[in-house]
Amino acid sequence: MLMRDRLDVVFKDKKFADLFPRDGRPGLSPGQLALVSVLQFAENLSDRAAASAVRTRIDWKYALGLELDDPGFDHSVLCEFRARLAEADAADRLLQVMLHRLTEAGLLKSGGRQRTAATHVLAAGRTLRGLELVGESLRAALEQLAQADPDWLLPLVEPEWDKRYGRKVEIGKVPGGKAGGTALAEAFGRDGQKIQAAA
Repeated sequence: MLMRDRLDVVFKDKKFADLFPRDGRPGLSPGQLALVSVLQFAENLSDRAAASAVRTRIDWKYALGLELDDPGFDHSVLCEFRARLAEADAADRLLQVMLHRLTEAGLLKSGGRQRTAATHVLAAGRTLRGLELVGESLRAALEQLAQADPDWLLPLVEPEWDKRYGRKVEIGKVPGGKAGGTALAEAFGRDGQKIQAAA
């Protein structure tokens, strides 16, 4: 709410006009979708939860400049927006605009002992997103195998798989830092190789 009070619109559409859909569908404001993505990340929400927050939360509606009765959008819009963001290589531009606007408004200060470059933030995000995609791919494959041939799959299942693949893989923070991320990536790799070798 403070961002809205100080900045009015954080991400202006004209800076992100290339992120409107190109297939003739009515386009939601890329500036608003960019802010939803930032709020979603800040609160560690799934796409469904973020779309629900846009529909139901007054603080989100205020930050986005929406009317109280605005119906919001389907959660799939966020995934499509992220795909366009990646295609246009616009994630760095989005971060730079946000940092510039927040610094101008006095909400962020430069200097101090620690400096976070947009490149490092994006690289960390890509690593986590890559881990999520690998984990989700394995989870989807296991679900399909369980439906198609449960007798074939049962002897391969390990006790940790329930914790790893029992629900949607969403990695907000990998415990153990870099070593934890490496260990999780290796576990995904071992599990995938085990299924592939048995196929």
